[in-house]
Formats: sequence, structure tokens, C-alpha cells
Amino acid sequence: MYPDCYYSKEHEWIQVKDDTATVGITHYAQEQLGDIVFVELPEVGREFQAGESLGTIESVKAVSDIYAPLSGTVAEVNTELEDKSELINEDPHGEGWIVKMSLSSKGELEEMMDKDQYQQFLSEEAE
Repeated sequence: MYPDCYYSKEHEWIQVKDDTATVGITHYAQEQLGDIVFVELPEVGREFQAGESLGTIESVKAVSDIYAPLSGTVAEVNTELEDKSELINEDPHGEGWIVKMSLSSKGELEEMMDKDQYQQFLSEEAE
């Protein structure tokens, strides 16, 4: 269910290629939110520190922040989500990606979990 990516405790996933990280929310997060009806995306070129709110996701249940799992600059946003926010529910680890960021420091990846650690984290949270 979970691809080989990095994961945060706030339930974001990160896939890194060169110095660019693609960021989205995990299957678990979208499942907890329920049907997603709106996504507030950040502006391209905006800089974020790890842990800062990138934007919000609104579902039928709640409004939740999307946190920057790493420090960097927004290089691209998934504009398809503006009209089809349900892509996050349908394919959270693929077509439902949220932003692509140019990383400030790859060293921050050391703080992230791999897929096995993330699944262990989920099972511990469920207890």
C-alpha cells in the first residue's frame, strides 16, 4: 500500500529525485479525512521551513493543514487538484500529489521515516 518514499509523523509522503521533492498526503491521511472537497495550494516560488503549513485540505469531515515535511521552495503545484480535489482520495501516492519543492537541505531527510517505519508508526498510533 505504501510506496518507497519518506514519510512524516504528520502523514505527508515525500519522493525525492535529484534536489526536487514531490509531496502529498498518505493513504492513511486521506482515509481519515474522508471525501476531499477543496485544496488550498501555495504559490510557486514561496519558501517554507520544515513544519510550516503549506496550505489546507478541506474534506466533508474537517479542514486540515498540509505541512512542509522539508525546507525548500515550491517549484510546482498540482493545479489539477483545483478542479479535481478527489484525486487525493483516488490516488494519494500518485496523481494526488500536492507540491514539488526544491530542497534547501537534503540532510532533513534523515528525520523522515521509510515505509516500514511509517507502517510501524501507524500501528503504534492505533493502539
